[in-house]
Amino acid sequence: MGRAGVELFLREGAKVAAIDINAGALAELAAEMKQRGHTIETVQADLSRPEECRRSINDAAAKLGGIDALWAHAGIPGPGNVEGMDLAEYEKAMMLNVTSAVLGAGEVIGYMRKRGGGSLIFTASVSGLVGSMFSPIYSAAKFAVVGLTKSLALRFATDNVRVNVVCPGLADTPMRSGFTGRSGDPEEAAANQTRLLANVPMGRLCKAEEVAHAALWLASNDSSFVTGVALPVDGGFTAR
Repeated sequence: MGRAGVELFLREGAKVAAIDINAGALAELAAEMKQRGHTIETVQADLSRPEECRRSINDAAAKLGGIDALWAHAGIPGPGNVEGMDLAEYEKAMMLNVTSAVLGAGEVIGYMRKRGGGSLIFTASVSGLVGSMFSPIYSAAKFAVVGLTKSLALRFATDNVRVNVVCPGLADTPMRSGFTGRSGDPEEAAANQTRLLANVPMGRLCKAEEVAHAALWLASNDSSFVTGVALPVDGGFTAR
């Protein structure tokens, strides 16, 4: 989804800084975008480390000359059980899914105030709107992100900074197996996916590009009076 966002925002004429833990992947992305006639800035950072969360925003702002919009998208599935849970894995999941969003918001708001406003976008999940039996820790984290969104929308409204969150359904991305195939059994993963899709009225997986388009709309002036919204991109899953 992040890559789809980079490609879409570039096509729409934005100056983009991509943040990722994998320096090699960032270099490959920058090279590919250059072949397509686009230039992006890259920032390597491990967002499971608080100091790197803050540093990544400052590095991006320095490379771009400011920040008008931030799509805070980092996250991992986290533990699937609460029974016998590895506390270190829990803390990593909360750090990436919640704390990195909090720290990113706290760091970027100063840059947006200087520019007279901006758009702050988080990524949660349908699991931040309804409970998930597959991923209770992920669900708890994403509920927190939805609550953070609504609270910051109120806090930053007078700064002309809008705060919204996209909530994808089960998506056709590499992270899907982290939800449906925790046991490593392909048959179990397929059965879990079938069970989840049975509750999606449109009957298919979400596409990364569809989430990117939602984020683009929230970043643009087309959504200038939209703030505090948790926007499902879920094929009707949460309409039930």
